[in-house]
Order: sequence, then structure tokens, then C-alpha cells
Amino acid sequence: MKRTRRTLTVLLAGLATLLGLAGPAAARDGDRAEPLATGLHIENGRLLEANGNDFVMRGVNHAHTWYQGETQSFADIKELGANTVRVVLGSGQRWGPDSPENVANVIELCKANRMICVLEVHDTTGYGEQDGAASLDQAADYWIGLRDVLVGQEDYVVINIGNEPWGNTNAAGWTQATIDAVQKLRNAGFEHTLMVDGPNWGQDWQNTMRTTAQQVYDADPTGNLIFSVHMYAVYESADLISAYLHDFVDAGLPIVVGEFSHPADQWGDVNEDAIMATAEELDLGWLAWSWSGNADPIHDLTLNFDPAQLTWWGERVFHGPNGIGETAEEATIFGGGGDPDDTQAPTAPGTPTASEVTATSAVLTWPAATDNVGVTGYDIVRVQGTTETRVGSSATNRVTLTGLTADTTYTLAAYARDAAGNRSARSATVTVTTSRTPVAACAVGYRVVNEWNNGFQGEIVIRNTGTAPLTNWTLGFTFSGGQTITNLWGGTPTQNGGTVTVTPADYTRTIAANGTVTLGFIAGKNGANPAPTAFTLNGDACATA
Repeated sequence: MKRTRRTLTVLLAGLATLLGLAGPAAARDGDRAEPLATGLHIENGRLLEANGNDFVMRGVNHAHTWYQGETQSFADIKELGANTVRVVLGSGQRWGPDSPENVANVIELCKANRMICVLEVHDTTGYGEQDGAASLDQAADYWIGLRDVLVGQEDYVVINIGNEPWGNTNAAGWTQATIDAVQKLRNAGFEHTLMVDGPNWGQDWQNTMRTTAQQVYDADPTGNLIFSVHMYAVYESADLISAYLHDFVDAGLPIVVGEFSHPADQWGDVNEDAIMATAEELDLGWLAWSWSGNADPIHDLTLNFDPAQLTWWGERVFHGPNGIGETAEEATIFGGGGDPDDTQAPTAPGTPTASEVTATSAVLTWPAATDNVGVTGYDIVRVQGTTETRVGSSATNRVTLTGLTADTTYTLAAYARDAAGNRSARSATVTVTTSRTPVAACAVGYRVVNEWNNGFQGEIVIRNTGTAPLTNWTLGFTFSGGQTITNLWGGTPTQNGGTVTVTPADYTRTIAANGTVTLGFIAGKNGANPAPTAFTLNGDACATA
């Protein structure tokens, strides 16, 4: 989609009050010199390039310091359409340190792959609660040690001083520590845009950053400072997400969502759709966590650093609504952003070919389109008579379509688009018929994790023993001892007497062939706690494991 600067609407004054939260103080005009415009910089609450182009981050996090051999990831992330990559570095307190030579190579990888590079020190994570965590002052010293490789890269690099640099204890201490770190870097001659993460392990759920952001911003003599909130389980309400981000925008203060993911846990179920939709509404950047290599692969965008193995989360981030494929625009420092005088549309893509068709997904490939300047992406549409519905997007000539309906015929076609927003003629169509939903082939394991007088914590592991993915499943079982589920993560429970059914959360919706999903729950009990003796999936009996 063609992005244009737009006037941001003002949030109703009573919204924050209704939610019981206070936002940042309104920005003041005329109380600072014009910000330095050496490269990426802040002006009127927006991140701009040196030429004044409004730049909106759309990218992912990459755990470089733990996987330094995975340098191909930079090209793979770009190939999927990202315009920014946030790179995990170590300052030596817990990981690393990443050397000046290593960091210089990371910057060159970002530049070679035409992405803005957000460099962050991960050692600060959870300072005050995490043993061995670095302080923001120590992180600033690390950046000063890299000054020779960072100065001159202001067009390409944002310095994220420290990842999640304060835990939940005495979060008010974050404000002065952040001011001191910012000023230390400015006194050392850094003119880069600096990014600062909030306290509460980045989530700022106590609203410390939200209420003192103006104070922190005013302490930066350059004005080139952007705030970053990490949105995980506590951000399950669309209203909360909207109010938090609107508060910064309304105050004229720059903000990005520096990390977010999708899984629910016992603290809540993060609303990733609302995060992406609100960011698109306000033209705010976001960086999804994370490319690959997580201890819990539920957070991986791709398995084994292989872009051909996108997970559900990867498909959502790169190809879903308001995702990277739809909204990312390359920084103009690399020649992106489009020429306003370019009115020539790309040629039509070649006829798509379908493969790997299942009950709910299909892979489409097609001969690439050409353009006088360059093709920047493709939109995939379902054609029904004279009506078209977009069902996917991609930065390349390959896309995996998900969320399709079983035993359904689709007529699909592709459009190409360029940086100036010109759209090609439609390709020829291809007809794809999804397969029938297979009869459930499953095994279910059940165990009690912890137990107390009147309650317990349980775990259910569902394994797909078949050869095709299972999607939109419903699990059924019966408690015979009067147990009652009070909270469940990984799905939504419905209980009538002892009979329980569970439908999936978004991130457990599909069970890969020979794959598993895990549900956890808290339940009440009266005395005995017998385990269910039988389980069904979509009405068919499962083996017990």
C-alpha cells in the first residue's frame, strides 16, 4: 500500500481517565533547538530520514549475539519484505561482548540488504531483578567503546541503548537512569537517533515511561530520541493498546513497539492483531520477536533459520493483515520510497502455479513481474465473478496462503506493485481446490502439574499422529470428580457439568503433522482429582498418551 503522511487524530480526553491511566504531558513548542538532522532523526514526534522522508519501521528481531553464524538471516529477512532489523548484541556482562569488528560487519549486512539497523544491548534485560544484568550506564560505556564504528552511520543505525533495562522493582528509578545514559552518549558525541525501552521488562505496565516520557525526551539536547514499548501478555485489550500508543502520539512523542509476540500465558493473551492494526492506523513502527532460535519455538517466525519454514507466527507477521508484506516501505537512503514522477506500472506477473495444497493452505509461485524502477511486492486476490478479495501479499514471487477453508475451490491471481504505488494488470488465474479435513488422528496426554487443597494446575498435550495438519480443532473430555476449570491458556474452554470442550487460540489453531500443542489450566476440585479417561478431537476418539 502507498503510505502517506497524515494528520493524526486526537484521542478523546476522557479515554485515559476511563482506563485509569495518565499519559505523557503534552509536548511543548519552542523549548529546544531544532533537532540535528545528521541522518535518521526525530521531528514533530516522527522518525524521519535525513531528507525528511517519514520512515515507519516494519521488521523483526534477530538474535545475532547467540547465533553469530546465521548471517544469511539478514538477506532472508529482507527477502520477506522487512525494512528494519533489530539486532541483539552482548556488552560483556552476560553475553559477548560483541567486538567492534563484529558490530561493523552487522551494520554492513544491514546496509547490503537495504534495511535500517536497530542495534540493542541485551545484557540490561531485567536490571534490578535479573542476576548479572548490566546497568544502562554500563550499556552506554559499551556504545562509547564502539564509537569509531558507529559515527558516520547515522543514516542507517538507531542505537537502542539497552533491552528491557529495568525489572518490576522500583521502576521509578528507570527515569533518571535513562536520562543519565542518554546524556552520557550525547556528551560523547553521538548524534544518532537513540531508542529507549521502558521498565517492567520493557512492558511499562506500571506506566513509568508513559508518565515521564516528556521529562526524558526534554533531557536529550538533540531531540533525537524514540521510545520503545514491548507488548506481551499484559497487552490483551485492544483499548489498552490503543490508549497507550495514542497517548504518545497525542503528546507529540515518538514511539515504536520494539518487541511483541503472540502466545498467551497465565498473565494474559497478547492481542497481536490490535497491535498491528493500531500501529498501521497511527503510522507507528513495530518489530516482531523473533526470527528464529528461541528456547521456546512458539516465538519463532521461522524454524531453524529457514525462510521456507515459516511458522504460523511468521506467516502472520510477513503475510497477514497489516503485516510486513502489506505495509513495509524501504528507506529512501537505499533508493526506496518511490519516485513521485514514476507513473509506469509493473508488467503483469506470470500465471501462478499452486503446490503443497492442504485443507487450509496452499503455496503459490509465479514468474516475476518487471518494472522500470523495481517491483516491491505482490498482492494475491481471490476472484469471484467481478469481485476480488485480497488473501495474501508477499515481497517475492512466492507466498503461502493460510486460513483457507477445507474442500473449497479458489480462483486466485496476482498483482505486482512498485515503490511509487503503481499497480500492474492482474495475472492470469489459477484454480485451487483445498483438500477435505482429515479424520482426526490424535493422541492426548494429561498430567497434574501442581495440586493444593481445593485446586490444581493441569497440562494437556495434543499430538497430531496423522500426515496432514489439523486446523480449527475442538477437544472434548469429561471430568468425573467435580473439577471446574477457572483459567486455561492455549485455548478457550466451555464446561457444562463435567463435560469440557476446548477450542484453540490463534497460536494453537493448527497442529502440524506429528506435531503437538500444549494447553495449561487452573481448576478447582473437591477432594479426589481423577484424570479424564477419554479424549476426542473433532468428535473422533483419540489415543491416550
